[in-house]
Amino acid sequence: MSGAAWRDTRATIQLGIDAARASLRAPWGGAAVYEQMYAIGNRSALFILITQGFLGAILNLQSGYQALRVLGDASMIGEQLLPLLIRQLGPTLTGLMIATRVATGIAAELGSMKVTEQIDALRMCNASPVDFLVKPRLIASIMMVPVLTILGILSAFIVGAATVYAVFGTNPRTYATFDQITLLDPIECMLKALSYGALIPIIASAAGLAARGGSEGVGEATTRAVVSASLTVILVDFLIGGALFPFRI
Repeated sequence: MSGAAWRDTRATIQLGIDAARASLRAPWGGAAVYEQMYAIGNRSALFILITQGFLGAILNLQSGYQALRVLGDASMIGEQLLPLLIRQLGPTLTGLMIATRVATGIAAELGSMKVTEQIDALRMCNASPVDFLVKPRLIASIMMVPVLTILGILSAFIVGAATVYAVFGTNPRTYATFDQITLLDPIECMLKALSYGALIPIIASAAGLAARGGSEGVGEATTRAVVSASLTVILVDFLIGGALFPFRI
């Protein structure tokens, strides 16, 4: 890891620690949190529903064709895909989409404030940027990403059931078979969703607060936020899945 990358990593970790401490003490800034909940949750809901719906259609369509080719029967698609959707595809793809949409907005907004010296003005007024800017986004993201994950899973499930019924004639009651789902599946889903909800705004905020050099610096910070947040989602998905794997054996 280069010196600059290591400095950025340390700054992000320190910002995460500071934001976590700030989030544990009152006041929590209700109006600011509600505003960020709307920006992160409401404005992302349609995007998540459409994307996950198409994912459910494509995944079930391809799996159905493969099942027909190998087994001659597509009735078991739901039973095999639902656990994967709950513990893996639902939370991780939602996290990647949030990293694309939300991290971009946070990094661009805070980066613009940084290069126009609004962050310095806050510090001169003895106001902490962490309390006023990072904390509301962190709290809102932790609350909304699990909700968006559940919406995405429901969208993929409903559209997937409709797809296999229309194409393969599989009854929705047959598709909605939950025999292969264990308690560990929703636990893993929520662990991932909460982790993504905490990490994405921290990474994006750190990138925005480190912006330098006008609009070009804001663009670089935005790109860095999206790339770093997306890679972090993939890494956390691997770590949580790997940590829980022994409990499935």
